[in-house]
Amino acid sequence: MKNVTLFLILFMTGIGVFSQNLIGYNYWEIKKYMIEHHKDMNYNNVTNNRFRYLKYSSSSDSQTLLFFLNTDSVCQSMRLICDQSTIPEKIKEFNSSYSKSGDNRWIDNRNGKNYLIVLREEEWSYIVTIEPDK
Repeated sequence: MKNVTLFLILFMTGIGVFSQNLIGYNYWEIKKYMIEHHKDMNYNNVTNNRFRYLKYSSSSDSQTLLFFLNTDSVCQSMRLICDQSTIPEKIKEFNSSYSKSGDNRWIDNRNGKNYLIVLREEEWSYIVTIEPDK
């Protein structure tokens, strides 16, 4: 019974994390959004001389969410790294929320701008990136 409960918790936390496109949000807006909408994700303080980003991870470490920031601390792209087990649900979510533009590719049209969402499968995980469509 405990395994079923744990699976349901992991399943539910992995489904909706990426459904909100936060590109264009600044550092403080992202932090506020995450506190209000994703209490299950923990902020990880990271230091990196090459990239400016915010990092969040689930308490089970089954998913990691990165917000890449420009020099003005505004989000330019996002990346979600998840355990392979949630990939069918994530694809179903993207198919219902965005316009399909190829294999494991979708377009999010928000405020008159297009954003490309790409899902790439790895051996133990999958990676979803979202960035302005060029």
